[in-house]
Amino acid sequence: MLWILLLFAFIPPLIYLAWIRNTEKYEREPWIPLLFTFLWGATIAVIAAFILETLLAIQLMDFIKNGNILTILIGVVVAPIVEEFTKPLALTMNIVKKNINEIEDGLVYGAVAGLGFSAMENLLYGIKFYNQGIWVLLALFYTRTVGCCLLHASATALTGYGYSKKLIQGGSITKVIHFFIIAIAAHSLYNIFAFSSAITGQITGVVAAIIFAILSITWVRKKIKKIELTEKGS
Repeated sequence: MLWILLLFAFIPPLIYLAWIRNTEKYEREPWIPLLFTFLWGATIAVIAAFILETLLAIQLMDFIKNGNILTILIGVVVAPIVEEFTKPLALTMNIVKKNINEIEDGLVYGAVAGLGFSAMENLLYGIKFYNQGIWVLLALFYTRTVGCCLLHASATALTGYGYSKKLIQGGSITKVIHFFIIAIAAHSLYNIFAFSSAITGQITGVVAAIIFAILSITWVRKKIKKIELTEKGS
């Protein structure tokens, strides 16, 4: 039923949202811009990414005739670039931008945008595989709510970090592009792990992807705490 899919899709990312928000001990971000960022990720970012990925896929079909290669290329190259572009655009909206007054804020808002995107993906995948049986749904629930949610949060947090550094410290757009490229690389690496399991039929790639996502979000939270400690100690 739809309500079960909605709970599966949105409850874990919203729990992660509170978890990321509460990583800050002082001056935690207000809920309204956080929820706006989450909804941006779940709606505008998803729609924009779908349109861009579809257009790029159509263009690639003229050059790549092998369907398997095309699928891998879209998953490992196109999707990371497009999605890591559309998600953090939420931070440029005034309702969010005016609340970015500390460098760690970019990490928080970037992660939340990623969680919103992941929530909508959870729903779409849940609808797609709803009739595949309970074990498929349980496997999907685990990989999406742990691996995919944390990956989207971690990767977009990186671009958010670059954006907040530029806002607060000044400098050129290259400061944002630097972390944007790292975000794409992290997203791509996760997808490579996941694709390796799909190709080989072994679970090793999925396990590696989930471990990578957990390590990535751990780094993000440690970075938030470290920057905040440095700011409060100065």
